[in-house]
Amino acid sequence: MHTHFQFAEKMQKESGVIILGVDPGSNVTGYGLINSDGEKNTLIESGVIQPASHVSLPDKLKEIFEGLVKIIKNNHPHQFAIEQAFYSKNARSALIMGHARGVAILAAAKSNIPIGEYSPKEVKCAIVGTGNASKSQVQYMVKKLLNLKELPQPLDAADALAIALCHAQKIRSKAMLSARMSAD
Repeated sequence: MHTHFQFAEKMQKESGVIILGVDPGSNVTGYGLINSDGEKNTLIESGVIQPASHVSLPDKLKEIFEGLVKIIKNNHPHQFAIEQAFYSKNARSALIMGHARGVAILAAAKSNIPIGEYSPKEVKCAIVGTGNASKSQVQYMVKKLLNLKELPQPLDAADALAIALCHAQKIRSKAMLSARMSAD
């Protein structure tokens, strides 16, 4: 297997909701696991699945799928969050990215994990406060929000963590809204 994992600061799992965020790509798929207790988010693990560049697209997709299945098996996430497909001027690139999204979603669906999908603008807005944020701004805010000593690397892993944080924020917002509606 040519999967290449890069681990950031690995933390002890605490009680709370474990969220697996995925930034899909056929060459590099970023992933980030966080624990969210509703008030505080902590990093569990992050990294990338990076198939060898010389292998065929089906082999790359198989490697992404198997890598995510292994991450799911080892960490038992309660929620899964992924970036929605975006429209690109390059139709071929968008189509290939869609394949990577598909195998990532299949890995979560096979394990019966609820799936949240967010547009890149939605993620940026949730993390930075503006949908037009740069990758470096997102990376910086992920560092701050997870109280990390260093910027999360590589950028694909930082983006996956941002997707997981966006999902945690959505869960928290829904819980607050539900509590308010129950009180009324």
